Amino acid sequence: MLSAQFMPSARFLPWIMWGVTTLFFAYQFIMRLAPGLIMPELMQKFNVNATSYGLFAALYYFAYAGMQIPIALLLDRFGPRLVVSISVLACSLGTLLLVYTEHWELALLSRFLIGAGSAAGFLGSSKVLSSWFSEKLYTKMVGLTFTFGLLGAVYGGKPMGSLIAQFGWTAALTLVGLVGLGLSLLVVLLVKNPSVLNTKVSNPNVSNLDISNARVLNTNLSNAKVSTSNKSSDKNSSILNNLKTIVCNKHLLLIALANFLMVGALEGFADVWGVPYLSTTHGMLKENAAQVVSTLFVGMLFGGPILAYFADKLRSNYWVAATAGLGMGLIFLVLLSLNTHLEVSTLYVLLFLTGILCCYQVLVFAIGVSLVPKHLTSLTVAFLNCINMLGGSFFHNLIGYCMDFFWNGTMENGVRIYDGYAYTYALSSIAVTAVLGGVLIFLAGPKRKTILSENIKKNTQENSKEDIEKNIKENTRKNLLNNPVG
Repeated sequence: MLSAQFMPSARFLPWIMWGVTTLFFAYQFIMRLAPGLIMPELMQKFNVNATSYGLFAALYYFAYAGMQIPIALLLDRFGPRLVVSISVLACSLGTLLLVYTEHWELALLSRFLIGAGSAAGFLGSSKVLSSWFSEKLYTKMVGLTFTFGLLGAVYGGKPMGSLIAQFGWTAALTLVGLVGLGLSLLVVLLVKNPSVLNTKVSNPNVSNLDISNARVLNTNLSNAKVSTSNKSSDKNSSILNNLKTIVCNKHLLLIALANFLMVGALEGFADVWGVPYLSTTHGMLKENAAQVVSTLFVGMLFGGPILAYFADKLRSNYWVAATAGLGMGLIFLVLLSLNTHLEVSTLYVLLFLTGILCCYQVLVFAIGVSLVPKHLTSLTVAFLNCINMLGGSFFHNLIGYCMDFFWNGTMENGVRIYDGYAYTYALSSIAVTAVLGGVLIFLAGPKRKTILSENIKKNTQENSKEDIEKNIKENTRKNLLNNPVG
């Protein structure tokens, strides 16, 4: 509980709460990327092959996807303080379990715990923003939250790799786990649910809170008072009906499938397999390979605005998203076919461009929202995000299986050693599926004639409006000339 001495600064509480929850959003990225940095060590410790390791990596995404909607409902019911603190604790304990267990089954459980806890990363920050910030600031703050989250992915690359190289993976992950315990305590101390602080609004020390925040507090408290068991039952029924509406939307399912197929570059290559691939094919140190891969996340910092700009200019989210899929496929074709012949500077450029194209997901969400009634917007985004994360689990399993399929039989200390060809063939699935996803989005979009006719119609309307305004001005000028005043 916050001390009385801290309450005079209550007007800063929304920013502090946002900062703490956003820190968790960045923190979970570090744990998300960790398997790519410790792959040989874990495979040797538990004596597993690439297929088993792919399952290990995939469990994060299974848990993350499965917990999206439950976490959203829990945040509405209990608020961010309880839900986010428990989620951080789950990530922290999962990390420590991975370090100290000697059983592969518990290692799998640890990865599942980390994925389940990470599901509250962005959702927790979003809940704080919607509860404590005005609608005018909400959109800008969401963008800022994503920026800080991606910085966590960037610093989860070379800095984390250097830490592992210097102190060993067990010490590095133990430190990460202990940091999580501290972060969980910070959430308990600093994050407040709106209805809790509402009881103190009459206190003059907190009278300088934003009026819009107080309005949100009163609204939440009123909603809590009128809720009954009957209304809860109706709400559950409504959620099921809404989910049925979304799942039965064939057009939306096609877009979701395309999204599923196109996530390989981000959630397959960048999250896990990119670092060992570059270490094997280019002989890079682990921390340097992680730095190259993190360039993809830097590209994502710019990708959203860039793709949104082109979508606005071309007046088609479909075309730009489809082009992004084809572009990622082409880049990975170059990356994999010319792997040993590419300079490091070229790798930076290719992965930066890939990061920009990975932001096609923003356009996919926009397309999905346009296909459903307005009241299903949030649920549709959650559904698409679930499919997106399930795509990550699919690629980890697929890549791991292909690695074993193309393994040349080399072993060292009882552990399989995979050469560059195994990585190349396995990762080529990313290029193939990205192209397939792009083609699906292109086929799902409106036909070219329709787009052109709509653009022509819109331009005609704009031109007609300009002509009318010119005629009015011209007639006014003539009237003034023919009938001068005075």
